[in-house]
Amino acid sequence: MTFSHKRMSATAVVAILGATMLVGGAAQAQDAEFKTKQAGDILIRGRVLGVVPDEDIDSNTLAGEGRVDNDVIPEVDFSYFITDNIALELIAATSKHDVTWNDGKDLGSVRLLPPTLTAQYHFMADQRFSPYIGAGINYTFFYDSEPGQFNSVKYDDGFGYAFQAGFDYAISGPWSLNVDVKKIYLNTDVSVNNGAVNADADLDPWLFGIGVGYRF
Repeated sequence: MTFSHKRMSATAVVAILGATMLVGGAAQAQDAEFKTKQAGDILIRGRVLGVVPDEDIDSNTLAGEGRVDNDVIPEVDFSYFITDNIALELIAATSKHDVTWNDGKDLGSVRLLPPTLTAQYHFMADQRFSPYIGAGINYTFFYDSEPGQFNSVKYDDGFGYAFQAGFDYAISGPWSLNVDVKKIYLNTDVSVNNGAVNADADLDPWLFGIGVGYRF
């Protein structure tokens, strides 16, 4: 399956939810008062994420390459506004992915916990529609791995980095809708059967998110 097909299938639910939320929220928000983004605000969002690995997995002993499937998950993130325009965001979510080799070998599954901290710049902080961009760091924990047809499969935890873009659309008072896209660059070394087979894996997932935020 190509990356474009993977991305479309993983984000279909997110896109449908997003369209429904945005249309309904925009209609309600036309005349409602809203809270502008201000220094000292704490913003909590709940999102639905489509996690789409853009993987490149090569092995020193196996011909071909590995494949990692998509996941759709809930996510919570917390932002603190240092100024009206600058904020720090921390996301918390976990996903599960099946891993296969393109010749049919089953490498089981693994769960990822990738806390990510980004620094953001929010444009038009005093407007109802406020886009933003961000960049930051990530540390991914791999856990609860199942080895599939092998005796063991181990993934090394490690640091990565992230970029993001998105926007908030104020609905009423402190409530807002959110659309967010992140790209996380993440590499891990994979050891199969205690080192009998090794692989270098660039997972590099895209995260497509739709959600609702509340600002304190």
